[in-house]
Amino acid sequence: MPKVKTNSSAKKRFKVTGTGLITFQKPFKRHILTKKSTKRKRAMRKDGMVDSTQMYFVRRLLGLK
Repeated sequence: MPKVKTNSSAKKRFKVTGTGLITFQKPFKRHILTKKSTKRKRAMRKDGMVDSTQMYFVRRLLGLK
């Protein structure tokens, strides 16, 4: 059997925490920030958590399952 390859784009975007949850950086924080409110930009600083409905798919991309 060949080895299962990790999806290269997924390994750059997701990180597994110590408790097994998967985090990612919130989108839309790179440019054109002048029109976005301070509250919105502040909320984008925090890491996002992968929803439980998407967990199986993301874990498969990362080669964890």
